[in-house]
Amino acid sequence: MDVIIVVDMQVGMLDDAPKHDLQGVLDRINALTAMVRRGAGKVIWIRHCGKPGDGFEPHTPGWEFLPALIRRPDDIVVEKSLNDPFVGTSLRTTLADLAPGRVLVAGWATDFCVDATVRSCVSGDQHVVVVRDGHTLSDRPHLGAAAVIAHHNWVWDGLISNRSIRLATTHELLSEADALPDGRIHSA
Repeated sequence: MDVIIVVDMQVGMLDDAPKHDLQGVLDRINALTAMVRRGAGKVIWIRHCGKPGDGFEPHTPGWEFLPALIRRPDDIVVEKSLNDPFVGTSLRTTLADLAPGRVLVAGWATDFCVDATVRSCVSGDQHVVVVRDGHTLSDRPHLGAAAVIAHHNWVWDGLISNRSIRLATTHELLSEADALPDGRIHSA
C-alpha cells in the first residue's frame, strides 16, 4: 500500500505572492490522490495551524483546504504547528500503523514544510517518492520559484537513506500505475 502526504494546501497560502504553477500542482495532486485511493492506499492531508491573527489561524477561512482539492471522508488529516509535520503530531504513529510500501510527498512550500516532510520521512526509515512536479512556492527574494523547486529536487535526489528515495513526475507515477494489472504503485 502507498500513502501520499499532501502538505499545507490551504486557502491561507493564497494571501501572499502567486505560487508557481499552482493550478498544475492542484491538478497533479488530485490525479495522484485518486491513483493512491484506487490502489487501496491512504491520503494524508497535512494542515498547518497558525498562531492567532495569521493566515492559517485554526477555524478561519485561511485554515481550510483549497476547495479545488478532491478530498474524501476516509482521508486522514494531521494538524501541525511547525514546519515539520512529524513534530508533536500523530504522523509518525499513523505511518507506522499503515506500514506503507512507499510514501509520496507533495504540497506547499517546497523550501519549508515540504522539505521538512521529505527529510523526516527519510529519517523515519520510509521509502520516499517526492513528486517532482507536485510541490510549489512563490518566488523568494534571492531566487525564483522554479529555481528553488529545481534545487530542492536535486538535493532530495542526493539524500542518503536507509531505504529508497526517488523523484518522479506525476506522469511517470500515473504511467507506472496504469501499466500494472492491479493499478497500484509498488515499492521501488
